[in-house]
Amino acid sequence: MSTSSRPGAAEGDADDVESTARSLCLRLLTRRAQTRAELARALARRGVPDEVAHRVLGRLTAVGLVDDAAVAVSLVTARHRDRGWARGALGMELRRRGVDDEDARVALDTVTDRDEADRARALVARRLPSTRGQPPEVRARRLVGMLARKGYPSGLAARVVREALAADAPGDPDLSRGSDVLADE
Repeated sequence: MSTSSRPGAAEGDADDVESTARSLCLRLLTRRAQTRAELARALARRGVPDEVAHRVLGRLTAVGLVDDAAVAVSLVTARHRDRGWARGALGMELRRRGVDDEDARVALDTVTDRDEADRARALVARRLPSTRGQPPEVRARRLVGMLARKGYPSGLAARVVREALAADAPGDPDLSRGSDVLADE
């Protein structure tokens, strides 16, 4: 007698699939906090039926193991503080992870304009010494590019770099050439 012809076998198989899905989610959650969308994608890659994934994710959400809002705030706080990401890059990362617009907005609101400008200044101050000896336009381009890759708006990046270069070489006539690169963005 095959497994599928036993009475109750289909129900047992469904329980096994649900148990496997739950185990996969719990294993992923032990590595790092995950959004519901990330877990749903992982379950889909494993071939877990949508209705089973929905039940498992619903239960994990109900008991508080899956909380997109908390993941969003945690990610924004850590990436801004540790990696210097600006709100633009943070917003893209939240969308990539499947955080809904409202949770993303609340999380991004934890980073103020002042926080963003202060972090940009700190990033530029850390990188500035490695650019000494280079022409001002090269210094400016590299520093603005670094901030752009981290998602900083061009106007803020140009202003911060202009201030840093002026403070680094007060009265330097060559600095005006670097300012051409930093024309009001």
